[in-house]
Amino acid sequence: MRREMKRWEDIRIMGINRLPAHADFYRYESKENAQTFTKENSIGYTLLDGVWKFLFLNAPELSPKGFEKEDFSIDSLDDMEVPSSWQIKGYGNMHYTDVLYPFAINPPFVPQENPTGIYFRDLVVSDLADDEALILKFNGVDSAFDLYVNGQHAGFSKVSRLPSEFDITEFVKVGSNRLTVRVYQFSDGTYIEDQDMWWLSGIFRSVELFKINKETLWDVHVETLPDENYENFTLKIGGAFLTDQVKDVVATLYHHDKQVDQFDMEVVDGKFEVSKVQEKPLLWNAEEPNLYTLHLEYNLLGEKEVVPLRIGFRAIEVNDNEIRVNGKRVFFNGVNRHDAHAKTGRTVNYEDMLQDIKMMKQFNINAVRTAHYPNNDVFYDLCDEYGLYVIDEADLECHGFENTGNYNWISDNELWEKQYVDRAVRMVQRDRNHPSIIMWSLGNESGAGRNFTAMYNAIKTIDSTRLVHYEGDRNAAYSDVYTTMYTRLNKLEEIGKDSEGKKPHILCEYGHAMGTGPGGLTEYQQLMRKYPRLQGGFIWEWCDHGIETTNDKGEIVYLYGGDYGDFPTNTNFCIDGLVFPDRTPSPGLWEYKKVIEPIVTEEVNLAEGEIRINNLYDFRNLSGVTLRIEVKSIGTLIESHDMQLPSIGAHESLAITLPVDIVKAAQHDDVRIYLSYLETEDTLYAGKNHEITKESFLLASTKIEKEVRSITSSGSDFVIKDEGALLKVENDQFEAVFSTVYGTLESFKSEGEEIINKGPEVTLWRAIIDNDMYKKDDWVNKYFLKNTKEQLAEVTYEVTADFTDVKITKFLSTVNQAWGFHLTYHYRLTKDGALNIDLQGEKVLRGHEIPEMLPRIGVTMHLNEDYNKVSWYGRGDSESYQDTKRSQPIGLYNKTIQDMHTDYVYPQENGSRCDSSFLAVANDKQAYLINFKETYDFTIHDYETSALEEAKHRGNIKKSPFTVLTIDYKQSGVGSNSCGEEQLPPYRTVIEDFNLQFELRKIDKSSLVEESKVFAVQ
Repeated sequence: MRREMKRWEDIRIMGINRLPAHADFYRYESKENAQTFTKENSIGYTLLDGVWKFLFLNAPELSPKGFEKEDFSIDSLDDMEVPSSWQIKGYGNMHYTDVLYPFAINPPFVPQENPTGIYFRDLVVSDLADDEALILKFNGVDSAFDLYVNGQHAGFSKVSRLPSEFDITEFVKVGSNRLTVRVYQFSDGTYIEDQDMWWLSGIFRSVELFKINKETLWDVHVETLPDENYENFTLKIGGAFLTDQVKDVVATLYHHDKQVDQFDMEVVDGKFEVSKVQEKPLLWNAEEPNLYTLHLEYNLLGEKEVVPLRIGFRAIEVNDNEIRVNGKRVFFNGVNRHDAHAKTGRTVNYEDMLQDIKMMKQFNINAVRTAHYPNNDVFYDLCDEYGLYVIDEADLECHGFENTGNYNWISDNELWEKQYVDRAVRMVQRDRNHPSIIMWSLGNESGAGRNFTAMYNAIKTIDSTRLVHYEGDRNAAYSDVYTTMYTRLNKLEEIGKDSEGKKPHILCEYGHAMGTGPGGLTEYQQLMRKYPRLQGGFIWEWCDHGIETTNDKGEIVYLYGGDYGDFPTNTNFCIDGLVFPDRTPSPGLWEYKKVIEPIVTEEVNLAEGEIRINNLYDFRNLSGVTLRIEVKSIGTLIESHDMQLPSIGAHESLAITLPVDIVKAAQHDDVRIYLSYLETEDTLYAGKNHEITKESFLLASTKIEKEVRSITSSGSDFVIKDEGALLKVENDQFEAVFSTVYGTLESFKSEGEEIINKGPEVTLWRAIIDNDMYKKDDWVNKYFLKNTKEQLAEVTYEVTADFTDVKITKFLSTVNQAWGFHLTYHYRLTKDGALNIDLQGEKVLRGHEIPEMLPRIGVTMHLNEDYNKVSWYGRGDSESYQDTKRSQPIGLYNKTIQDMHTDYVYPQENGSRCDSSFLAVANDKQAYLINFKETYDFTIHDYETSALEEAKHRGNIKKSPFTVLTIDYKQSGVGSNSCGEEQLPPYRTVIEDFNLQFELRKIDKSSLVEESKVFAVQ
């Protein structure tokens, strides 16, 4: 028997009995109800979400006979929550891939093993008048489905992330009716839905029922067209009714509750179109999202209906090769966003979407790309209201073809043209009334070809008021902007310089936010701000796609690819967001907020209190923003003030003199001026005193130069015990034990208590971060950086009246390498128990195989775990690396050792604190200062590096019986090289001479700051 093309494989079928796409809106009986904009108050609305009956099969052909019939018995079937994805509920197999299709490529055919879910629900229809129709709407079903009503085939549809509507009036009766929906995991549509995400199936968005009048309004579209000065706008309204019986529509325009305009629109043959000039309306932009309400009122056989629309007066254009909103050039500080929830997968509700949008606004993000498909319609309502520029992306990606050698296999195939165009047209027809949408996207990572030209032309026919984007169009032939992704800085600068007559550029993806990072965002921001052609970019991506579960200890952990036995898989490549799966901001999000700050502060003459405030907003005036000023000396507040900023227009700067007593401040040590810009009033997305951004400056004249104080002799005389393999130096204050075999400090006790369990040893290694993934193999298997060893050369010591010196020389290298370091450890111990360590490293370069970059150069030591509290003066309070430290101001911070850990979904190097002058560890009674000669970076944890590498999930990190402290001469930055730019040259650790000097001594906890200013020995 020859296989025939099945309905879910037939690329000629866009849908069966599916109604034409149209704008989302709701009908109300009165203006009062219309003002609520709630579905529940609308005419004839019923939400069908809830528990449906469910039957899971391995293939559609295994469906029981008569499953679609009204009398098919469903009582014994499983319950299934709608909306949801069946894999999340335990049916089928969880599977994650980035690029690969989970089956053989043979378009348009899909495997016979095609998991299928049949959903059943009984619908009671109490009454249905002759002039009424029942419309059944599925907002999202993956990937294709057949609809049956009372045993009759009522429709078929595909395109997972767009709505499908069916008129089921002729199939229903008064009383109980059986709805049966058979959903196919794979269809021909799957070939163009190969996005980077979990393969999840089912009815994953809401199902809604509308009882409508058969003559009602079916579609409406609104455009706002500016005059040449962007002062007056023409409001253009068009629409269509289901019949030609309606003759006029009354349009009323409101701003808040105030009526602005009212006019009649004549309806001819069921259609209407009118243009009306609005004089000097308040304009919509992402910073000032001014919205108006438009009511369309009409009569249907004496019954009034009101359709409300939220509209924004705004224009998006390319003028003089610049993207402009309302005539002004704009800059996009954006993010890519998937629908993703740790518990429900791709099913997200209103609260989830609202949380995302509020967080984006709080973190200075002004744009979002709906990667890589249209979102739920509510998401765009929220973007309109809260103010975000949106690139609305078609549900189209066929990335897996890249691996076949013919990336354009179906994108340049005319047989697939209708499929491509259908996805573009339905997206535009649904979403075109949203002012937040400033670009349409033809999809993502699908090669190039004729079908994109067809999509572009189809979109422009419907909507010529917006721009069209497609990154795969390398020549910008069918894209109004030139977009690239993960473009390296050198190439990006070339694009910026090559501006003459060229289309504007955006990075639709950059700054891959996977694991520790992303780093180097400052350099991207500076470069994009430098060249007018470069108008910003979108970080990949917003949220980690971890699936929540609990481990055997009851702790929440998040699973990723491979954890379900899925193969092939891209493992934790789905854990690449600026927020963790529970929406906790990652350190990367805090850094991004600072990098894209809309208010930039510069020193002018800090000695006189002069600064310059630069307003990088595109529209907003800074008038009234609160500037909070705090002057501190290593944590001690000297003075503070609040002031209201004067008028500083968008893209303007103003030099001001801070109201602080600089003469008084200069009498203190290490004085820093901390500036915080706060919202003076509540906003939609944040409360009063929400911090927009912050900055701090060191008053240069107060910088501390640490002094060496006179050596005291409070302790007894030194006792030296040379025991062959061990060398002991002690008195009544301390005991230091050195191995003369290995040349290491084995133990250091203070007043009888062991403080150092294992002394410092040089390390070149860090637990691999995701952004090291392309260096890992060389680091591990070519240069063997995990296997560095110190070879002892000599141990000598010298005793004087006031101190004992122990000098240890070594050679550091690793397996089969010719390069390395000559090391000299100089330990100086004083009678009062201070331990000073001065480590000199001299590079040795022999041979040709020398690593261009090292993870770090530092020393690791083990401390007493009872000293669980840490204080430090450096960057904080969150983690920072040399290319991710702008968001973390220098200050005095306090945490527990456990809180110094950043709990990444996939454990990796974390928790560094940059540019630190000292740290102290303490228990409830006493403290030990570890004072740095220079500023260093450090990490301090309750586990070893090896434990991070062994743990693949949260909660699996094996704790150590000591505290692990690593002090870095240098640690390489984190970069973005899991899918983006490598660590930039200034942030790479290379083989070089180095010096680390620090001192440990017991202190009174209350005198930490004063003690940190001096060394006991040189």
